[in-house]
Amino acid sequence: MTVPLLEVENLSRRFAIRRGLFMPRTVGHLQAVDGVSFTLARGETLGLVGESGSGKSTTARLVLRLLDASSGTIRFDGVDITTLDGASLRRFRRRMQIVFQDPFASLNPRQTVGAIVAEPLLLHRPGSAAERKERVAEILSLVGLTEAHAARYPHEFSGGQRQRIGIARALAAEPDLIVCDEPVSALDVSIQAQVLNLLGDLQKRLGISYLFITHDLAVVRHIADRVAVMRQGRIVELAETENLFTSPAEAYTRRLIEAMPTTAIGPSIRRRLNLLAAARPAQQSEAA
Repeated sequence: MTVPLLEVENLSRRFAIRRGLFMPRTVGHLQAVDGVSFTLARGETLGLVGESGSGKSTTARLVLRLLDASSGTIRFDGVDITTLDGASLRRFRRRMQIVFQDPFASLNPRQTVGAIVAEPLLLHRPGSAAERKERVAEILSLVGLTEAHAARYPHEFSGGQRQRIGIARALAAEPDLIVCDEPVSALDVSIQAQVLNLLGDLQKRLGISYLFITHDLAVVRHIADRVAVMRQGRIVELAETENLFTSPAEAYTRRLIEAMPTTAIGPSIRRRLNLLAAARPAQQSEAA
């Protein structure tokens, strides 16, 4: 049996609520993530969806060990990384990268594109300057940019191009997993499609796994193999993408899908959802 690339089991995170200016004291706790469990196979895309504040981005940061979990286990390639630190954690960090939501704020405006993309190489794959320059050119080519772009600065690019630079930076360390945290929500719709297609092409070529965080179900339907729906820090439904859209098991999931425009989900799914909604009162009366 193949070991999943990522296994998350009963992952939880509580944040202390503190009050007081000079002597702050803990007056309570906020449960941001509560008992989340899922797996991610090699070359698979798992969409993590839900409303703002549902715990999606916190879960992603826990997986990347940017935050420490209050409880639970994270296994990466069969190794428990929940309590790793120092050099041991850095070895796994190379294999786990992130693409951020804002393609401008996530790039250093004082660095050239070449320096931005080369930074992970300096940290994780030391070599000569000539080797780094050659590798940067290869990575830029992968995301649809050219070697000439390496000498330019982020403000000289459009939003879609800046997100390609962010993807190139994530690819530089040759990761097995990329967490995409709302990577297209700040882009125009036409540019969103280009970036999503790029991510799909890179996955086919390189075998990368994606944990794709978004609130947009139309986007996740386009790119994800499976979808996990989060609400109030918990996963309330996890299913194959088409199964989730055609036969959602949870009322919360149905409400999220019903809120989508018909152009995004198609008239056939809209009709099926209407039939499900009409059947619910009958089912409730039978249960009574």
